[in-house]
Amino acid sequence: MAMPNRIHQEICFALSRKIADFIDSCGGSCKVYPAPFAVYINADTENYVEPDISVICDKGKLTDKGCCGAPDWIIEIVSPATQRMDYYVKLFKYRTAGVREYWIVNPMKQTIQVYSFDNGGDSMQYSFDDTIKVGIYDSLSIRITDFLTAIQS
Repeated sequence: MAMPNRIHQEICFALSRKIADFIDSCGGSCKVYPAPFAVYINADTENYVEPDISVICDKGKLTDKGCCGAPDWIIEIVSPATQRMDYYVKLFKYRTAGVREYWIVNPMKQTIQVYSFDNGGDSMQYSFDDTIKVGIYDSLSIRITDFLTAIQS
């Protein structure tokens, strides 16, 4: 698989930092793990995925090898080589495994597809200019354009 480009990495880092800072400021117990981080989505010990960002609130799922079971929130940042996996294969895997929320961030189209599996699988598409309310945190909203402005300056 091709290496992620600079924008991919910048978005991944900025989102991870924003989410972790929010959790820390609230005294939350969830943990944020950017890739590479193994998620044994079916709770086995051999087959895993590596989401760009995993947010895990159940510390009982964490082992020295990674996460055993479904994270609460997964974010994938699309590249041309990963589109099919992110929009189809991983979407199915994450939904059936019990992930509560799944974001697909597409820097090429400047869109974010948000799946809320807690609410029956509702899906909404946003642009990078939109402010997106995070489903698993009532008081966290994210606007990707804010990160891009910082990245490009």
